[in-house]
Amino acid sequence: MEKNYNYERKKLRLPEYGRHIHQMVEYLMSIQDRDLRNSQARVVVEIMGNLNPVLRDTADFAHKLWDHLFIISDFQLDVDSPYPRPSSEMLAPKPDKLSYPSKKIAFKQYGKHIERMLAKLAQETDEPAKTVTAVNIAKYMKAKSFEYNQEHPSNEVILKDIREMSDHAIQIDEGAINNIKTEYKQNQTGYKNRKNYSASAHSSSKSAVRSNKLTQKRRQNNRVQYGK
Repeated sequence: MEKNYNYERKKLRLPEYGRHIHQMVEYLMSIQDRDLRNSQARVVVEIMGNLNPVLRDTADFAHKLWDHLFIISDFQLDVDSPYPRPSSEMLAPKPDKLSYPSKKIAFKQYGKHIERMLAKLAQETDEPAKTVTAVNIAKYMKAKSFEYNQEHPSNEVILKDIREMSDHAIQIDEGAINNIKTEYKQNQTGYKNRKNYSASAHSSSKSAVRSNKLTQKRRQNNRVQYGK
């Protein structure tokens, strides 16, 4: 008759030390005499260090072993450690909560930095430099608006948005941005692509037909010449 053995397997907190070290730590927790428990804890730490002799000369190796001893005991072992005793909060520290901006972006197509740049530029006293910078910002706004809406905005819209974001502190003449050329070109899609593809395919087919005709004519000439 076969016997079924049910082994109770507990999850090891630091499995690299093995089950025997965990059993030693459980034994330490059952010792009532504190002096004996402290002496036995030092022995267990020495055994833990023997499992990794290569790391004995590294910095803070003994400190790490004592921390691992408390981690294996689920921070319940009461012994006198030569180092500060760790806590469970140190294993899984909670990150600081990030503060997200609550203010909504009025002009999403331009982004938040455009509003900041225009607000800073509104305080500029040098009018020529202010105009040049505003024109460069307008060029950038046209490019970002094209990326967002997939269509080129008019100069009137750009000027209106600049005045609104700068609280009418920045005034640009429309002639200053009429010569702005966007570097973004919309990719050809739909009918134009199909038309170009059809034209190239038709050209390739005509070339293939001409090549076949020349090959057939060359073969006929060879038959006539050699009587085949």
